[in-house]
Amino acid sequence: MEILDVFLQSSSSVSLLGALLVLLLVYLVSSSSFNSQEDRKEPPGPKPLPVLGNLLQLDLKRPYNTLLKLSKKYGSVFTVYFGPKKVVVLAGYKTVKEALVNYADEFGDRDSLLIAHEMNQGHGIVWSNGDSWKEMRRFALTNLRDFGMGKKACEDKITEECHYLIEVFKKFKGEAFDITQSMNYAVSNIICSIVYGSRFDYSDLKFTSMVDQINKRIQLVGSPSIQMYNLFPWICQWVSERREIQNITASFKKENLDLFSHLKETLNPQMCRGFVEAFLIRKQNLEESGITNSHFHNENLMETVLNLFVAGTETTSTTLRWALLLMAKYPKIQNQVKEELSRVIGSRQVQVEDRKNLPFTDAVIHETQRLANIVPMSVPHRTSQDVTFQGHFIKKGTTVYPLLTSVLYDESEWESPHTFYPAHFLDKDGKFVKRDAFMPFSAGRRICLGESLARMELLIFFTTLLQHFRFTPPPGVSEDELDLTPRVGFTLNPSPHKLCAVSCM
Repeated sequence: MEILDVFLQSSSSVSLLGALLVLLLVYLVSSSSFNSQEDRKEPPGPKPLPVLGNLLQLDLKRPYNTLLKLSKKYGSVFTVYFGPKKVVVLAGYKTVKEALVNYADEFGDRDSLLIAHEMNQGHGIVWSNGDSWKEMRRFALTNLRDFGMGKKACEDKITEECHYLIEVFKKFKGEAFDITQSMNYAVSNIICSIVYGSRFDYSDLKFTSMVDQINKRIQLVGSPSIQMYNLFPWICQWVSERREIQNITASFKKENLDLFSHLKETLNPQMCRGFVEAFLIRKQNLEESGITNSHFHNENLMETVLNLFVAGTETTSTTLRWALLLMAKYPKIQNQVKEELSRVIGSRQVQVEDRKNLPFTDAVIHETQRLANIVPMSVPHRTSQDVTFQGHFIKKGTTVYPLLTSVLYDESEWESPHTFYPAHFLDKDGKFVKRDAFMPFSAGRRICLGESLARMELLIFFTTLLQHFRFTPPPGVSEDELDLTPRVGFTLNPSPHKLCAVSCM
């Protein structure tokens, strides 16, 4: 069994028998943890085993698939136990939207994974709650906008970065290569220009190391061994993946301390160049006013920058990689995109305002986001108070997973939920149509604050690359052989692959 394999791999200094005895002891001490379902008003779900809960029923590599199957049996609101941890799962567009939008306050808190809390201690934006979260999110959103997010200045930065990326692709002269790193660097540079006030060269080893390591960390956080550590830390604390995550995080923080130090030395309140400087100025002003207990402290700066760096790189670059892989797999759709770009844009640079005149291209981008399903389980929420939702009583402090994969693949909302079908976003006249169940950025209080930036990046990067290149499988590989199975991780990345970028300009 997969769960036993994880125990065997992670218990280098504790025998499996000893581990099971510990689990049994914990169960005897805290067996009442499973008695909460005696209240019939609580969401239904599969019967849990002592301590292990429903883990034996879960695919630890792709738990969202198991949860999707369970929703077919137990309904759109159900209970499942991740080990001793009780979790309520929300499935389907209508249920997820109702919870996150209509009950935004009740379902608006964040439930932090143990590995995440070890890294951030409740600071930053993604994993924080309360006044600190409100203050950091408000400040980040305001300053991201001030430094160009969603504006022409940011559009120009993306366009400039496209040309650096095009030059990298051209160097391969149509031969097959892995686009992962170069795509990550290009996308990361956009958020870097906003956060730090400048982009980095692709040959800058400190920059490339930060990007590579952070992407590695995201993959590790979603691994089965780390999932087991989150649930059974006293048994799985020796897993090598945990040490690797700690090392990556320490390295990222060290590099950023150096960047912060340099920015602080050249700080000019009259000429603020990026988010970090804006934060430092606010912190300085508060301290000069005698306010020493504000949320503008070094830990919040570090964690917020880490959140922005990760969020501003991973999901957009991953979506673009999926988009190019899908173009290579479905050449007829690629031809339609290229035909529309040629007819509407010609050889000039695509601009954001062109979106309304590119309905098919826009539909392809949206369908890529839907099918790619980058964050299938969302990031865990937590109820801020007792709530009765759709007839079910859910206690304050309960972990809640809004199952985004069940929204993006909702069979009652999408005609062909499991296939790449851009017509999902087109009417009978070929005009672009919005779909309510398109929710890749989540919804409610915790909706992605970089949505407008991501939308701009996806349009400009995707169209510019399609103007300059035709993407095909490597020689000897057919379109049918291109694998769309995602790699295991906290986010769903394409499995390792190579593509050919054949210049056409």
